[in-house]
Amino acid sequence: MVTIVLMCTTFLIWAWEKTPLLSAFLPPQTHLQLTPDVIVSKPVAGVVFSESQIIVGKDVSSFREKLTENDEELNLDLADPENSVQSSPTRQEINSDLLTTTDQNGEIRTNVSKEEEGAKDKQIQEAEKKGVGRKDDKNLTILKENQACNYAKGKWVPDNNRPLYSGFNCKQWLSGMWACRLTQRTDFAYEKLRWQPKYCQMEEFEGSKFLRKMQGKTLAFVGDSLGRQQYQSLMCMITGGKERHDVIDVGNEYGIIQARGDARPNGWAHRFPSTNTTILYYWSASLCDVEPIERTNPNTDYAMHLDRPPAFLRQFLHKFDVLVLNTGHHWNRGKLKANKWVMYVGGVPNTNKDLAMIWKAKNLTIYSIVDWVNSQLPKYPGLKAFYRTISPRHFVGGDWNTGGSCDKTTPMSVGIEVLQDKSSDESAAGAVKGTGVKLLDITALSQLRDEGHISRFSQSARSGVQDCLHWCLPGVPDTWNEILFAQI
Repeated sequence: MVTIVLMCTTFLIWAWEKTPLLSAFLPPQTHLQLTPDVIVSKPVAGVVFSESQIIVGKDVSSFREKLTENDEELNLDLADPENSVQSSPTRQEINSDLLTTTDQNGEIRTNVSKEEEGAKDKQIQEAEKKGVGRKDDKNLTILKENQACNYAKGKWVPDNNRPLYSGFNCKQWLSGMWACRLTQRTDFAYEKLRWQPKYCQMEEFEGSKFLRKMQGKTLAFVGDSLGRQQYQSLMCMITGGKERHDVIDVGNEYGIIQARGDARPNGWAHRFPSTNTTILYYWSASLCDVEPIERTNPNTDYAMHLDRPPAFLRQFLHKFDVLVLNTGHHWNRGKLKANKWVMYVGGVPNTNKDLAMIWKAKNLTIYSIVDWVNSQLPKYPGLKAFYRTISPRHFVGGDWNTGGSCDKTTPMSVGIEVLQDKSSDESAAGAVKGTGVKLLDITALSQLRDEGHISRFSQSARSGVQDCLHWCLPGVPDTWNEILFAQI
């Protein structure tokens, strides 16, 4: 269904990873009808994606973003034959292999035998008789006793209590280029959708409740621009989008600075004095350590240590109580060349020909960073570490500079239910398996929200250029934080 997600050092040039194009499941409409009859009680079978459809790092575009002070200007890198676009599966191809059954309520299930389906129905009925669960007439959600929630399974439902903050007002934390309310966009139905997990209820997010849960603690996001979006989303969610003069900038405690000539600092760190809660973000697009090979040479290449965690993490991990890592969209040859990154393994230049394949180098880094964090957990038993799965792109009909678009206002999520047990990001799931690092699985649920991107409504609004990677805020990354909140 998608891909995976990160910067390593001082160059602020970005690249975007290609995701197989997924055709819309519904005919185009002018807007999303936010009424109860939109909530389909007979959902289409849950969409299950294979490794070939996810393209775990193998299918990477050769594009980068050149940052300006107020916007992200997209520039084309030389095409890389290794990273050519693969044809996208059709809806028929995706669904042809899905086995579906219909239960007594008329709901369509996926890849489930009749015996398993009957057992599940019996569990639901017993739970309802005991009164330990509740059945919501709108979203048919069942809360079941003593069952761990898989937050990645479920569907999007309309909720008129959304959004959790205003894109107009959260100017203290939210970048203007991601506040779609400040652009020419006129449809905002995408703000009124809430993720409803299957068979369990997600705790309602409240800023005060979050701060109490994180009293005296520090939460750190380390990753790329999608990690930055998640950080900004959380700051808006905690404050309700209102300006807070009591919040303290503590970036100097973490070496977070804005170097001369940089469009923005290498992160942000803020503390809420009322609960002594610190929320920070650190820019590390590749989640590996990057250092100049010749420190005194301004034109030096940079060693990209695939098997070494960023120096920031080695220095400050002991101060964190919750850590959220991500990477993925910066792994391509154009990015390595533009940043003068040279792959190193074991402290020396890489000689392993297999790692010349970018997706293998990326996976080595993902496994290495997860293994390193896992090795540190016994030293810091209070630390909860998460690896966030890839955030999907939704370019259709080309890429950002070749007519690619994401113009839909009705999401493909209407009537669609994610039912698979496995994560769609197989590389991330494989890396955390058997470790104490948890998976923050947002890929499948985000794939269904093709209407939630910046699209053509960037501040520059250049003709023919669309951002189908980053999300409008308020928007989909708010849900990532709700799931994080539920898991911590």
